[in-house]
Amino acid sequence: MTTATADLCDAHPDMVKVCHTPFRSFGQVAAFHGPIRTLSVLDDNALVRQALERPGQGAVLVVNGGGSLKRALVGDNLASLAIDNGWAGIVVFGAVRDSGVIDTMPVGIKAVGTIPLRADRDAIGEVDIPTSFGGVIFTPGDWLYADADGVVVAPQRLHG
Repeated sequence: MTTATADLCDAHPDMVKVCHTPFRSFGQVAAFHGPIRTLSVLDDNALVRQALERPGQGAVLVVNGGGSLKRALVGDNLASLAIDNGWAGIVVFGAVRDSGVIDTMPVGIKAVGTIPLRADRDAIGEVDIPTSFGGVIFTPGDWLYADADGVVVAPQRLHG
């Protein structure tokens, strides 16, 4: 059984949706998958911290940051929280920072790019509601699969 995104696309062409966002990979975990939890924020990562401080139970945190590269939504401290609290990975439609440190950590993060500026911390945003980018609607409870080829989403857990 495989969870490679290419194999899932071949085995379930009518079920998987492919995210068309050109992500970069950060961290030592090249591939990850799990049920989706969502956040929608803009240049503010207080809700990201709050989510990652809670048990992840193997879920993937999808952070819709509107594609903004003005402020980093995840850095090495939040990556550490993700590891410590059992998150499978993080997908950020936005920027990260501390990428050199993150690349030494046992975590999987996909993001659009990097910026050294930290995010605002006003806790403004929406939690666990469907959110979309890259031509895909990310719905809490659906499954996300990420690897070197990209990110795909399915309404249930799949095997290739």
